[in-house]
Amino acid sequence: MFRKTLFLALIAAAAPASGESEALRALPVDPSEITPEKAAPAAPVAPATPEAEITPLPAGTVKLPPRKTNIKTDAPEIANLPTGEDAIRLQIFLDQSNFGPGVIDGKPGRFTVLAVDAWNEVHGHAPGDLGPVMAAARKAVPHAFATATVPVSADKWVNSGLSHNRALQAQAKRMSYRSIAEFMSERFHTDVEFILEINGSKNTWGVKAGGKLIVPNVKPFLIEQITGKRYEADTRMSERHAVVDTKKNQVRIFEGAPAAIAISEEELVSDKPVLVKPNLALVASFPITPGKPQFIHYGVWKLNNSVELPVWRYDQSLLDTGKRSNNALNIPPGPNSPVGIIWNGLSRPGIGLHGTSDPETIGRARSAGCIRLANWDAIRIPTLIRPGATVEVR
Repeated sequence: MFRKTLFLALIAAAAPASGESEALRALPVDPSEITPEKAAPAAPVAPATPEAEITPLPAGTVKLPPRKTNIKTDAPEIANLPTGEDAIRLQIFLDQSNFGPGVIDGKPGRFTVLAVDAWNEVHGHAPGDLGPVMAAARKAVPHAFATATVPVSADKWVNSGLSHNRALQAQAKRMSYRSIAEFMSERFHTDVEFILEINGSKNTWGVKAGGKLIVPNVKPFLIEQITGKRYEADTRMSERHAVVDTKKNQVRIFEGAPAAIAISEEELVSDKPVLVKPNLALVASFPITPGKPQFIHYGVWKLNNSVELPVWRYDQSLLDTGKRSNNALNIPPGPNSPVGIIWNGLSRPGIGLHGTSDPETIGRARSAGCIRLANWDAIRIPTLIRPGATVEVR
């Protein structure tokens, strides 16, 4: 995938019910600037019935090499992190519980540790306690791996000839995956490196639609069901509160803005053991990559819009000088767009939570502007918060 990080000057576009092209300008995000877009409309793929032929594999079918974990994290240490299939089970369980562990690859690291602690926080267990979550994972995920059939729809979303040149990308129908391996790895919340590890090079690069690959046994991210939808306010989800922690590289979503907690002097000096109470207000947490420090806009903002399949406005003048030009390119939507498959714009112009073309770099490589999530996590944002929700960047 294209790895150059860029300041994200965007146009988030969604096709309305009438079929006419309409663009929602995200820089600046101002209702007065919502104007029709003259560029050729994006070519969203029609929704399809999932061709998800997924067959769980018996335990022990997939042999994983021994792992060494060396976690550097500001989360509490967790002793005896699982390896092998148990590591996959744990990551799948956390992912399906909306506590994202990052790429599912059997290598539990910093994001898995943070996800475990988020799950523990909700269920009233102490930070670093692996016992309860591991027991729940073994029960919920008896089969760590499965064989999955490559769907026919993959052919519509894969373009091995997709250029890295922006001018040529602007002429493409969509920013597709560049290989079926990439399509299948993102579909099952992992990366191509892990698909290669468990399938071998010949099977990974030789597979075609109708063929099979071994994958993590996780609920698949079905990109063929994304149509360019625009999400509206919701009675409950618009009241929620998200916290973007740029130090821990996490976004945490709560039922509402946190209230002040009063602590008495007696509590401060008490020698009684502290009881861990479930934090039922915590709804979800996901790994993120924030912008570079000079581009981060701290504060509390409103979620203004949430649009699938955004068009990305690439303006070299804006990147070089900070000023808009008339020579910008509209890069079509798709999973290999630098903004991924969804744009969630904040009331601070040009800033939003969005997908990425490089899920394996989340938490490692900083972007120049916004808040990036893996596409399989980013697409869940409108199922958790909607326009009107508050988003605190700290």
